[in-house]
Amino acid sequence: MTDETNLDNEDLTQDNDTGHEDSGKDESAHIRELRAEAKTRRLQAKKAEKKAQEAETKAQQALQRIDELQKTNNERLIRAELKAQAALAGMIDMDGLKLADLSKVTLDDNGDVQGAPELIKALKETKPYLFKEVVSTSANPDMPKPGAQEAKKAKDMSEAEYKAELAKYGVR
Repeated sequence: MTDETNLDNEDLTQDNDTGHEDSGKDESAHIRELRAEAKTRRLQAKKAEKKAQEAETKAQQALQRIDELQKTNNERLIRAELKAQAALAGMIDMDGLKLADLSKVTLDDNGDVQGAPELIKALKETKPYLFKEVVSTSANPDMPKPGAQEAKKAKDMSEAEYKAELAKYGVR
């Protein structure tokens, strides 16, 4: 019996050793798999982080570009309004606007230009040579008023009036 007991113990020991060795191999393989998976996930996280940083950089660049375009657009709007005001004031050469201090001309929240008339007025006072007298844009500034008297017909004129009218137009 002792021999049988010894044999059974040896079988159990061998089974335990073999089972233990197999489970150790399984654990090593499982650890390697986990490490490989962790490495893959770390690489994916780094790629995602890099993409997020690139996206944030692009967003910042886009915001900067928007700010630049907005500033350029506002400057153009201010210059256009100043040119319109200068033309109304009789400015001879629009290059004279380059002499003006534009720091006081701004856009309000509604996009309306503030300070343009004041700037043109100040420019007109300090540099009058840039301006001419504003002339009426009408073709005939001395237009007769409605209901004004009609021209006198020749048959209704005296001979002296008739001769005076002829002389006025250079007819003999």
